[in-house]
Amino acid sequence: MREGIRVAVVDDHPLFRQGVAHTLNGDKHIELIAQGAHCDDVQRIASEQRPQILLLDILLRSGGVKALKSISQYLDQTKVIVVTASEKMEHVSVASTLGARGFVSKTETGEALIATVHAIHRGETYVTPHLAANMFKNLKRRKAALAIKSELKSLTKRESEILGCVGRGLTNKEIAIKLGLREKTVKHYMTNIMNKLQVQNRVQAALLARQSEPMPSALNLAG
Repeated sequence: MREGIRVAVVDDHPLFRQGVAHTLNGDKHIELIAQGAHCDDVQRIASEQRPQILLLDILLRSGGVKALKSISQYLDQTKVIVVTASEKMEHVSVASTLGARGFVSKTETGEALIATVHAIHRGETYVTPHLAANMFKNLKRRKAALAIKSELKSLTKRESEILGCVGRGLTNKEIAIKLGLREKTVKHYMTNIMNKLQVQNRVQAALLARQSEPMPSALNLAG
């Protein structure tokens, strides 16, 4: 068996799962080590197979959110990419809060899926273009009712600088170097920023940071 990025996929639609497997097997740097169709498969695969990347359908009939919660103790070694047919912001928000690092719409291409796997393996957080665009639209509509501009104005100059860097995809370490700060200080600022903007995670903060800018080809949001 070839060695590469150890990937597992859990999806309860056999035809889709087979298509994902075929796509992954077409990349020489990826090793597909396990497949599953149920919530119980997620914990079994995470504990026994120890994949580096787990592709998980958040809308599993047996409970995708429940499955993600069940492997919280494995998330240091297994990074989760949510694969979903849903474009509802709450699904993405819940998944990201529970530790998911990537988000792929089922309408994306195989090339986008492969790119996401590689990005997550590099330690980044990644949202494919189609889903990012819909997340952006949904978030913008939701936040409009909460007066986005007022919330952004509540940020200090330094917080605004950091938020802008997050929107451009910089990691905390890169922001620290750019602004002459300690990485720990940047993390503290990020906590304050997310509290002020009433967002739950870095992905949502970055989407707000880009609200008045053109959508990029993809959001690459390293933590």
